[in-house]
Amino acid sequence: MVKLKDLRAMSIDELEARLLECKKEQFNLRVQQSTGQLQNTAVLRNVRREIAKINTLITERKKNS
Repeated sequence: MVKLKDLRAMSIDELEARLLECKKEQFNLRVQQSTGQLQNTAVLRNVRREIAKINTLITERKKNS
């Protein structure tokens, strides 16, 4: 999980790229969960929270620009 300090240091393009990575990871984790292969379900929650953080930062930056 990336810290908020590290996310704030990224540009909007980097944040959008990271957002895409997180969404792909979330999809893969959901597939694993549905097939019973996911052992640690807390990972899904952490990815969802990271997506929310990234979306919040992108919205803040677009609003302030």
